[in-house]
Amino acid sequence: MEKGLQLQGCGVTQKTERRYYKYVRMDFEEEIKTSMGMEIERKFLLKDDSWKNSGVKPLVLKQGYIKNSETGVVRIRISDSTGFITVKGKTRNASRLEYEYEIPVKDAEEMLHTLCDKPLVEKKRYNITHGGFQWSVDQFTGANLGLVVAEIELETEEQAFDRPPWLGKEVTNDPRYFNSNLIATPYSDW
Repeated sequence: MEKGLQLQGCGVTQKTERRYYKYVRMDFEEEIKTSMGMEIERKFLLKDDSWKNSGVKPLVLKQGYIKNSETGVVRIRISDSTGFITVKGKTRNASRLEYEYEIPVKDAEEMLHTLCDKPLVEKKRYNITHGGFQWSVDQFTGANLGLVVAEIELETEEQAFDRPPWLGKEVTNDPRYFNSNLIATPYSDW
């Protein structure tokens, strides 16, 4: 069997129309999944707690950054029991390039512990459907306790969407709310 990575196939998701590729490491026969494309995301504060009425069970996220600069970031994340490494380009308005790869959770744990700046960003994510869109409501813990934001991914920056009743002020372009900036300046220090 030939060593190295080999493309096996791809599909298109309905939500963001990002292409998903499945690679197989031929020497270890391990699958590595990746999504590549343009991330278009808008971020908002919440004006009340009525979003909690959705009854959705949260994902527990822990993430850190190996690189955080003006040109982009390299993020390590554990979402429940799945590890990811993500490379994101510079944000322009609500858009940026994003490349995300699933990695073994043990590798993610080691990278978070040894390579990432501290404090880590810890949060509970509630994925709530409203008006045909999925909203991610992030309730931060740890050094960012008290911060709650909602994010929506769109196909274009101009795409219209129905605002949930709990949605407050938009903070998409406020760098204080970038997850990568919550390490150097946690919400508890504002």
